[in-house]
Amino acid sequence: QVQLVESGGGLVQAGDSLTLSCAASGRTLTSYAMGWFRQAPGKEREFVASITWSGGSTFYADSIKGRFTIARDNAKSTVYLQMNGLKPEDTAVYYCAANKHYSSKNSWDYDYWGQGTQVTVSS
Repeated sequence: QVQLVESGGGLVQAGDSLTLSCAASGRTLTSYAMGWFRQAPGKEREFVASITWSGGSTFYADSIKGRFTIARDNAKSTVYLQMNGLKPEDTAVYYCAANKHYSSKNSWDYDYWGQGTQVTVSS
């Protein structure tokens, strides 16, 4: 069993930066691919970024490509999402998730989820 806890969300202005963290406990994240997803009010949960277990490959949604960066520190069992150039449309609850098989853009492929952290971007 893996427990995931996100942190780092908050209220920022358009153009600002935030770094989200996702800390894991229960098991090491070494063998898990990790993903970030987000869900805005009234919308479905959508893929943001993912990273393979080694950190060797990363994948991004087109809407955030070039602005967000996913990274991981397996020694700390932590995954990060660096968000630059935030826009009001980035406002959402951000969730991290762990997948014990492979990096994926599909939420149903993930086995464990955090509780989410709110990011609000004002214009």
